[in-house]
Amino acid sequence: MLEIRDVHSGYGDIEVLHGVSVSVEAGEIVSIVGANGAGKSTLIRTVMGTVRTFAGEVRFLGERITGRPPHEIARLGLAQVMEGRRLFLHMTVEENLLVGGDILRDAERSRKNLDWIYGLFPRLRERRQQYARSFSGGEQQMLAIGRALMTSPKLLLLDEPSIGLAPVVVKDIFAKLPIINAEGVTILLVEQDVRRSLRLARRGYVIEQGRVVMEGASEALLDDDRLRKAYLGL
Repeated sequence: MLEIRDVHSGYGDIEVLHGVSVSVEAGEIVSIVGANGAGKSTLIRTVMGTVRTFAGEVRFLGERITGRPPHEIARLGLAQVMEGRRLFLHMTVEENLLVGGDILRDAERSRKNLDWIYGLFPRLRERRQQYARSFSGGEQQMLAIGRALMTSPKLLLLDEPSIGLAPVVVKDIFAKLPIINAEGVTILLVEQDVRRSLRLARRGYVIEQGRVVMEGASEALLDDDRLRKAYLGL
């Protein structure tokens, strides 16, 4: 589904990713883990076209998307939940969700998606007329995920969904990801919580200083002594 091939990318003239290759098959949950500043978020932004690619290519469903503008990439079926949520705080919950659905240009489909998201996150239904700025961090993260799902994505890119949230909220949000995946949404998860994200995923990649240094089945990575010492403190 998604092929990132020997990608070099970064900001201005500064290269952050140095020959990164990652693949995601349809129906998978794949985790990208690593320390803060390793290049994980840059990888997501490169896929979505908001970071410049110096070399290499990104392909989605067999189509080269390198260099295409973000709105065109989104219309192909990719949706990003950005680190920090980036909601429209002056708008209500439902207004935020409907903005996400605008890309579909299909009112009936948007309404079905809205009903599904309200079922997935009942708190959003309860507070659909409240302004997003009045929400807690966890509620805002639910809303950010819901807004991305309003686009009917084939592939959902999650960038650090646990950051700044209480453990009980993180547990609740991570419990929703297999449900979303079971509805046919492939997930690429970028996350600092190595143990939690690899337990959720089928496969994983470890990034250090802009390079993939380990990859494989999640169980094998969690059993690897190098990863256990470097990221799990074992």
